[in-house]
Amino acid sequence: MMYAILTILNDKKRYIAGMLAVTFSAVLIAMQVGLLMGLIGVVSVPIVHSKADIWISFPDTPACDLGRPMPNYWLDRLWSHPDIAAADEFVQGFRYWQTEKGKNELCVVLGVSLDDESLGPIARLTPEQRSRLTEPNAVILDAKDAGRLDATQIGVEGEITGQRVRVVGFTDQMRGITGPFIVTSIPTARRLLLMRDDQATFLLAKCKDPARIPAVVADLSSWDKWTVHSAKEFSSQSEWHWIGKTKAGIALGFAAVLGLAIGCSITSQTLYAAIGASIRELAVLRALGISRGRMVIFVLQQSMVVGIVGLLLAIPITYGLLTLVRSLGTQAVMPIWLITGTGSLTLAMAIIAGLFSLRSLKGVEPAELLR
Repeated sequence: MMYAILTILNDKKRYIAGMLAVTFSAVLIAMQVGLLMGLIGVVSVPIVHSKADIWISFPDTPACDLGRPMPNYWLDRLWSHPDIAAADEFVQGFRYWQTEKGKNELCVVLGVSLDDESLGPIARLTPEQRSRLTEPNAVILDAKDAGRLDATQIGVEGEITGQRVRVVGFTDQMRGITGPFIVTSIPTARRLLLMRDDQATFLLAKCKDPARIPAVVADLSSWDKWTVHSAKEFSSQSEWHWIGKTKAGIALGFAAVLGLAIGCSITSQTLYAAIGASIRELAVLRALGISRGRMVIFVLQQSMVVGIVGLLLAIPITYGLLTLVRSLGTQAVMPIWLITGTGSLTLAMAIIAGLFSLRSLKGVEPAELLR
């Protein structure tokens, strides 16, 4: 390995293209996946910001933004379960917000309980904001989405379903993918969504013992009038539904394969050219009795070093781009598994490129020294 490293250090110009190809592939894959996860993750914002361990929906609800009205008196069935510590209702639905300028914008109305025991998505609301939402038709918006509704100041009014609503505050980290989230009280949400007082979109529950969540979900699922999910499961299901519905997974896979193919091709050609330029030196090694197998290992070591250096260059570039896109208001995430997965994939690509470059070793023979 040390000889491979010294060879690259002594002739960096020959290998820099391969290193940059690995860097390009790693940055492309990490940013593509990070941007997609950040964007799709917005779908499950109501779940992420709630205290509920269990979400109950109308049967076969594919995602948390596609719920259907269900009787809220089914809460009694939840309260009767011995493992349930708390139960709550949550109202959600699509409506159009009409600005004072007459523009219509699709939005998602979220109706939450406002007391301290609420299980709904109130994690980003202060006690003062929850108090303000007790006023009829009062709403709170995400600060970064407020501009889409022409409502960037407290007191601005809009219209939903023919009813005037008034902005009483702003929050953060509650941006919507299909439209801005409009947080309000359950009574106001029911009026805006034209729902009856005995209806809710989801029923929420919290378990006494978190370790019992899977067992409680299985127990409650025995009743076929509703579908029961753990919060984690429902969040994942909602995100995968949107990945499949928008075909984003296909676009992501194509971009990743394209990036790997380009990186593999450039890295392979770089190593091939480097070996070709060192043919006489390698022939000397053959004349000294170095086996072809050892030389194969040497080339693979070179490809591994090129891959590692490329990955080290990719890390600051990736985090720099991540900071940039976040400053522009775009959702993007970079979990540790994405970093390690991208690193493993691109390093494997570099080694595969090294295998492709082995064809240049066919010309390494001691007789080469006589030319």
